Amino acid sequence: MDGNYKPYNYLSSSERISSILNQPVGTFEETDSLPDRDKLTYTNGFYAKCSAIFIDIRDSSGLTQKHKRPTLAKIYRAFVSEMVATLNSVPIVREVNIVGDCVWAVYNTPYTSNIAEVFTAACRANTLLKLLNHHYAKKGIDPMKIGIGVDYGRALMIKAGFSGSGINDVIYMGDVVNSAAHLAHEAGRGWNQPIYVGGDIYYNLEEGDQSWLNSSYLSGQGTVYSGNVILSDMNEWIESLS
Repeated sequence: MDGNYKPYNYLSSSERISSILNQPVGTFEETDSLPDRDKLTYTNGFYAKCSAIFIDIRDSSGLTQKHKRPTLAKIYRAFVSEMVATLNSVPIVREVNIVGDCVWAVYNTPYTSNIAEVFTAACRANTLLKLLNHHYAKKGIDPMKIGIGVDYGRALMIKAGFSGSGINDVIYMGDVVNSAAHLAHEAGRGWNQPIYVGGDIYYNLEEGDQSWLNSSYLSGQGTVYSGNVILSDMNEWIESLS
């Protein structure tokens, strides 16, 4: 969101805070799918079922210590550009966000078949890492590691910002967002597999997809499922590159 200067007035600020906190209970509707953004106002919200993918770079601090700013900018631009392209390539995508070195997306998944689409997007992102590392290696850049977290659940969807300023955005928060972010944080660390999915994702996958994942226990999450799943056609093409 671009800034557009407006002087701050603490009296007006106090009035806005009171107005927000005094909004009546019951303006937050539970839904089985994500509503359109234009249904959101500054006084309502939706608690909707959806799926989320988070992708984190592992040891990003090491990149900043090893590379000069022009090279570092290229590394991040390539990563963000193509991870966004991958996450945005699913017809049911609702939101794609970039926060620091993390790329994440929210998907409208009212049907079981939608869960398979989200899982495929995560596997495509994992395969994309091989393509990124191929190009990085040609420039003398060490391979990157990532963690991918995927989960299904409810998210609180609200419109937030400075009313009247034009500075606002749709915010997603709640269990599914927190869970997917936590799974991504654990994935790809040490000997951990690069993809971690929650139980609600796993149990809505077909047996063929489930077979690529193994169960493990994660503190704070319980039983989760992990794997290093790639898309074979894309992988074969990457391996054919010289």
